[in-house]
Amino acid sequence: MISKKMKKIAILHHGCAKNLVDTELMAGALQKKGYLVTLDTDDNEAEFVVVNTCSFIYDAEKESVSSIFEMIGAKKKVIIAGCLPQKHGEELQALIPEAVGFVGTSDIEKIVDIIENLETDKKAVKSPVESTKKNFSVSKNPVCKYPENLERVQITVGSSSYIKIAEGCDYACGYCVIPKLRGPYVSRPMEAIVNEAKILANKGVSEVILIAQDTSSYGIDLYKKPVLAKLLEELNKIENLSWIRVLYTYPTNFNDELINAIAKLDKVVKYVDIPLQHSHPMVLKAMRRPAIDVLAFIKKLRQKIKGVCIRTTLIAGYPTETKEQFNHLYEFVKAAKFDRLGVFEFSKEKGTYAYGLKPQIPARVKKARKNKVLKLQKEISNKINENLVGKRISCIVEQVMDDGSAILRSYKDAPDVDGLVYVKTTEILVPGDIWDVKVTGFSDYDLFGEI
Repeated sequence: MISKKMKKIAILHHGCAKNLVDTELMAGALQKKGYLVTLDTDDNEAEFVVVNTCSFIYDAEKESVSSIFEMIGAKKKVIIAGCLPQKHGEELQALIPEAVGFVGTSDIEKIVDIIENLETDKKAVKSPVESTKKNFSVSKNPVCKYPENLERVQITVGSSSYIKIAEGCDYACGYCVIPKLRGPYVSRPMEAIVNEAKILANKGVSEVILIAQDTSSYGIDLYKKPVLAKLLEELNKIENLSWIRVLYTYPTNFNDELINAIAKLDKVVKYVDIPLQHSHPMVLKAMRRPAIDVLAFIKKLRQKIKGVCIRTTLIAGYPTETKEQFNHLYEFVKAAKFDRLGVFEFSKEKGTYAYGLKPQIPARVKKARKNKVLKLQKEISNKINENLVGKRISCIVEQVMDDGSAILRSYKDAPDVDGLVYVKTTEILVPGDIWDVKVTGFSDYDLFGEI
């Protein structure tokens, strides 16, 4: 039996890497207070389940709600955390009265108080309604400041770990609810980020992945200018770290200093993730996004950063997008030849500028446009992969199989969103080690090789 002090709390995670860090911070807060944290929601000893939710688009929200009701159906005491309660507030409390607690995006440290309150309320035999009102910690105007006093408990398996370098967002993109869910842009102090990277490296993490809503603006609030390049220089000094990867860069502050840092720093992988969303200036204006000469920017990246891999994400079927404007996007993708590319159908979200924008594009048209771009990207990806055959590429070991094969990931591939490299070898491989792999074959998005 588990002692009173070592009570088990289950955590169920949804959403992006930024949300994952929040989940790990909540796990850290609970563990710091003496609770045992499990990812096994079927564990009979875990009376409470914290569901950290995503509410970025409708499909993600639907998935989170499904998990909540599944846990309620399993007779668990459910605490709903993250973006869903932040987006819907007291409305969610009314819609799901079975939930025993609610924690917003800027209140994640209060997860411990809520658990302790619920335990106290249970002893006092308080009514569920009275208890739930007390355990509603959702700030109406969130300001998400990273809790530097907490040490995360990693819930992912592998030799890579995310580091959140900033919270919130100061932009007002027409389709995005994040500023309302996360508040204004708040950078972490550089020394705190470097210290966390050192702790992770000492634990055996080989690759740190820097994330924020907009990483290229890092430091603009603290240091009065973007200083991501300087942060990369400091992280590059950590001896037992192998790779540093940057995700979610915004075009406005992607300056020459940052380009040069990526080019020259040996531990910074030559991977640029810059979600552009569209190519046509009129659609970008409707998106409230910056219109830049992207083809010139891509050419510059490829000239300055040897072997650079460029990734982007696009939105198909944004309101007002005409057939001609979509064709502009299609031809842009054909010309840019992105190494990695994702496409989302526009998702209509309440509270955004695009929600009431007209004309809205029919669902079948959005789907068709997305699939047309993805078909083109598959052809581009195949040609890029074909050109790698016979060449060597730097890869990190992800998983070693009993039959002598192994799964690796190249510097051109971020975890969970990009491809993998499948290898057969007689070498002894250890997860987290970096090897040069000779490419012997390929599929649409994956590679095959040997060491």
